[in-house]
Amino acid sequence: MRDDVFATHPQSPIPGPARSGFPGLPYFDYDPAFRVLADVEPAPEEHYDIATSGEDGGSYGFTRFGVARFAVGGAPVSLELYWLDGYGGGLFLPFRDATSGKETYGAERYVLHTVKGSDLGQAPDGRLILDFNFAYNPSCAYDPRWVCPLAPPPNRLSVPVPAGERYG
Repeated sequence: MRDDVFATHPQSPIPGPARSGFPGLPYFDYDPAFRVLADVEPAPEEHYDIATSGEDGGSYGFTRFGVARFAVGGAPVSLELYWLDGYGGGLFLPFRDATSGKETYGAERYVLHTVKGSDLGQAPDGRLILDFNFAYNPSCAYDPRWVCPLAPPPNRLSVPVPAGERYG
């Protein structure tokens, strides 16, 4: 589906001339080890103006409301959870990891962005389902005309997450 949208939609982030030969997006093979259940802890609400990829030095407003704690490759990690204050609201979870800039887009990937429908919900025990096999690059990875919020420092993991959409 994402390949079809990128290849045919008039507002695709793939520039027009490149769409005719668009081969599809590259992905890591699905690995069940990167589908995790995260414990969500409330965090004091704090407003952030998170920098964007735009050349104008802009930012988007987000409110941190929680922290997701889980393990990746046996390493305990945490990522802040944000509420998007702008255009559609919703839960937003950007991240960078040790694959960023090598096998994946250097600025970040998204694992949750509920305004765009990427949310697997809760497990029966109330933990948040994070399936990094569905992590994807923002549109700005493919065309600088798109402006995307960047993963803030608390969401930069030192461990690799070789799952989801690749880059390049």
